Amino acid sequence: MTEIKLSECNVEKIKELCKKFNNDSGELINVLHGAQEVFGYLPAEVQELIAEELKVSVAHVYGVVSFYSFFSMLPKGKFPISICMGTACYVRGAEKVVDEFKQMLNIKVGDTTPDGKFSLSCLRCVGACGLAPVVTIGDKVYGRVSASEVKKIIAEY
Repeated sequence: MTEIKLSECNVEKIKELCKKFNNDSGELINVLHGAQEVFGYLPAEVQELIAEELKVSVAHVYGVVSFYSFFSMLPKGKFPISICMGTACYVRGAEKVVDEFKQMLNIKVGDTTPDGKFSLSCLRCVGACGLAPVVTIGDKVYGRVSASEVKKIIAEY
Protein backbone atom coordinates (compact mmCIF):
# COMPACT_ATOMS: atom_id res chain seq x y z
CA MET A 1 0.00 0.00 0.00
CA THR A 2 1.29 3.44 -0.89
CA GLU A 3 2.17 5.52 2.13
CA ILE A 4 0.69 8.99 2.27
CA LYS A 5 1.85 11.91 4.36
CA LEU A 6 -0.96 13.66 6.20
CA SER A 7 -0.78 17.44 6.11
CA GLU A 8 -1.10 19.29 9.40
CA CYS A 9 -4.51 20.50 8.20
CA ASN A 10 -5.70 16.92 7.66
CA VAL A 11 -4.28 15.82 11.02
CA GLU A 12 -6.34 18.58 12.63
CA LYS A 13 -9.46 17.51 10.73
CA ILE A 14 -9.14 13.98 12.11
CA LYS A 15 -8.45 15.24 15.63
CA GLU A 16 -11.51 17.52 15.46
CA LEU A 17 -13.62 14.64 14.17
CA CYS A 18 -12.52 12.46 17.09
CA LYS A 19 -13.24 15.30 19.54
CA LYS A 20 -16.71 15.67 18.02
CA PHE A 21 -17.34 12.15 19.32
CA ASN A 22 -15.59 12.88 22.65
CA ASN A 23 -12.65 10.65 21.68
CA ASP A 24 -14.92 7.76 22.66
CA SER A 25 -13.70 4.41 21.36
CA GLY A 26 -17.34 3.29 21.19
CA GLU A 27 -17.83 5.83 18.40
CA LEU A 28 -15.15 4.28 16.18
CA ILE A 29 -17.51 3.48 13.32
CA ASN A 30 -18.90 7.02 13.30
CA VAL A 31 -15.37 8.46 13.33
CA LEU A 32 -14.35 6.16 10.46
CA HIS A 33 -17.40 7.21 8.42
CA GLY A 34 -16.49 10.86 8.99
CA ALA A 35 -12.86 10.30 8.06
CA GLN A 36 -13.84 8.44 4.90
CA GLU A 37 -16.07 11.37 3.93
CA VAL A 38 -13.04 13.68 4.25
CA PHE A 39 -10.48 11.48 2.47
CA GLY A 40 -12.65 9.26 0.28
CA TYR A 41 -10.95 6.20 1.78
CA LEU A 42 -9.10 5.16 4.94
CA PRO A 43 -5.35 4.83 4.37
CA ALA A 44 -3.15 3.33 7.11
CA GLU A 45 -1.99 6.77 8.28
CA VAL A 46 -5.57 7.87 8.93
CA GLN A 47 -6.33 4.63 10.77
CA GLU A 48 -3.21 5.04 12.93
CA LEU A 49 -4.13 8.59 13.92
CA ILE A 50 -7.71 7.57 14.75
CA ALA A 51 -6.40 4.70 16.89
CA GLU A 52 -4.12 7.11 18.73
CA GLU A 53 -6.89 9.66 19.31
CA LEU A 54 -9.44 7.07 20.49
CA LYS A 55 -6.83 5.17 22.52
CA VAL A 56 -7.45 1.83 20.81
CA SER A 57 -5.02 -0.43 18.98
CA VAL A 58 -4.33 0.06 15.29
CA ALA A 59 -5.22 -3.63 14.89
CA HIS A 60 -8.70 -2.92 16.29
CA VAL A 61 -9.25 -0.03 13.87
CA TYR A 62 -7.94 -2.10 10.96
CA GLY A 63 -10.21 -4.98 11.98
CA VAL A 64 -13.27 -2.76 11.82
CA VAL A 65 -12.23 -1.14 8.53
CA SER A 66 -11.50 -4.48 6.87
CA PHE A 67 -14.66 -6.16 8.23
CA TYR A 68 -17.27 -3.70 6.96
CA SER A 69 -17.67 -3.47 3.18
CA PHE A 70 -18.64 0.20 3.25
CA PHE A 71 -15.10 1.17 4.33
CA SER A 72 -12.32 1.28 1.77
CA MET A 73 -8.56 1.28 2.25
CA LEU A 74 -7.99 2.12 -1.41
CA PRO A 75 -8.88 5.35 -3.18
CA LYS A 76 -12.10 5.10 -5.14
CA GLY A 77 -12.91 6.71 -8.44
CA LYS A 78 -14.95 9.88 -8.70
CA PHE A 79 -17.84 7.62 -9.74
CA PRO A 80 -17.67 4.36 -7.74
CA ILE A 81 -19.56 1.59 -9.54
CA SER A 82 -20.88 -1.29 -7.45
CA ILE A 83 -22.62 -4.32 -8.86
CA CYS A 84 -24.79 -6.41 -6.57
CA MET A 85 -23.88 -10.09 -6.63
CA GLY A 86 -26.54 -11.21 -4.17
CA THR A 87 -28.58 -14.27 -5.11
CA ALA A 88 -31.38 -12.49 -7.00
CA CYS A 89 -28.95 -10.30 -8.95
CA TYR A 90 -26.58 -13.15 -9.69
CA VAL A 91 -29.36 -15.41 -10.96
CA ARG A 92 -30.63 -12.60 -13.21
CA GLY A 93 -27.29 -11.98 -14.91
CA ALA A 94 -25.17 -9.74 -12.69
CA GLU A 95 -22.02 -11.63 -13.68
CA LYS A 96 -22.51 -10.61 -17.33
CA VAL A 97 -23.00 -7.01 -16.22
CA VAL A 98 -19.74 -7.13 -14.23
CA ASP A 99 -17.91 -8.59 -17.23
CA GLU A 100 -19.22 -5.81 -19.47
CA PHE A 101 -18.13 -3.07 -17.03
CA LYS A 102 -14.69 -4.69 -16.79
CA GLN A 103 -14.38 -4.76 -20.57
CA MET A 104 -15.72 -1.23 -21.16
CA LEU A 105 -13.54 0.34 -18.45
CA ASN A 106 -10.56 -1.98 -19.02
CA ILE A 107 -10.15 -2.62 -15.28
CA LYS A 108 -10.66 -5.50 -12.88
CA VAL A 109 -13.03 -5.56 -9.92
CA GLY A 110 -11.32 -3.63 -7.13
CA ASP A 111 -9.45 -1.31 -9.50
CA THR A 112 -9.83 2.33 -10.48
CA THR A 113 -9.45 3.66 -14.01
CA PRO A 114 -6.12 5.43 -14.64
CA ASP A 115 -7.91 8.79 -14.91
CA GLY A 116 -9.48 8.26 -11.47
CA LYS A 117 -12.96 8.60 -12.90
CA PHE A 118 -14.40 5.13 -12.19
CA SER A 119 -13.77 2.37 -9.68
CA LEU A 120 -15.41 -1.03 -9.87
CA SER A 121 -16.55 -3.24 -7.00
CA CYS A 122 -19.02 -6.00 -6.25
CA LEU A 123 -21.15 -6.24 -3.15
CA ARG A 124 -23.46 -8.82 -1.67
CA CYS A 125 -26.84 -7.14 -1.46
CA VAL A 126 -28.29 -3.65 -1.80
CA GLY A 127 -31.76 -4.68 -0.66
CA ALA A 128 -33.44 -4.04 -4.01
CA CYS A 129 -33.94 -7.65 -5.11
CA GLY A 130 -37.07 -6.79 -7.08
CA LEU A 131 -34.90 -4.64 -9.35
CA ALA A 132 -32.24 -7.32 -9.94
CA PRO A 133 -29.63 -7.06 -11.27
CA VAL A 134 -28.76 -3.79 -9.55
CA VAL A 135 -25.86 -1.40 -10.19
CA THR A 136 -25.10 1.64 -8.06
CA ILE A 137 -22.92 4.54 -9.11
CA GLY A 138 -22.41 6.77 -6.12
CA ASP A 139 -25.90 7.24 -4.69
CA LYS A 140 -27.72 6.51 -7.95
CA VAL A 141 -29.35 3.08 -8.32
CA TYR A 142 -29.89 1.37 -11.67
CA GLY A 143 -32.30 -1.55 -11.71
CA ARG A 144 -32.86 -4.44 -14.11
CA VAL A 145 -29.50 -3.72 -15.76
CA SER A 146 -28.43 -5.85 -18.70
CA ALA A 147 -24.95 -6.05 -20.20
CA SER A 148 -26.21 -4.19 -23.28
CA GLU A 149 -27.05 -1.13 -21.12
CA VAL A 150 -23.57 -0.75 -19.60
CA LYS A 151 -22.19 1.46 -22.38
CA LYS A 152 -25.17 3.84 -22.04
CA ILE A 153 -24.78 3.99 -18.25
CA ILE A 154 -21.06 4.81 -18.50
CA ALA A 155 -21.82 7.51 -21.09
CA GLU A 156 -23.93 9.35 -18.48
CA TYR A 157 -20.72 10.12 -16.60
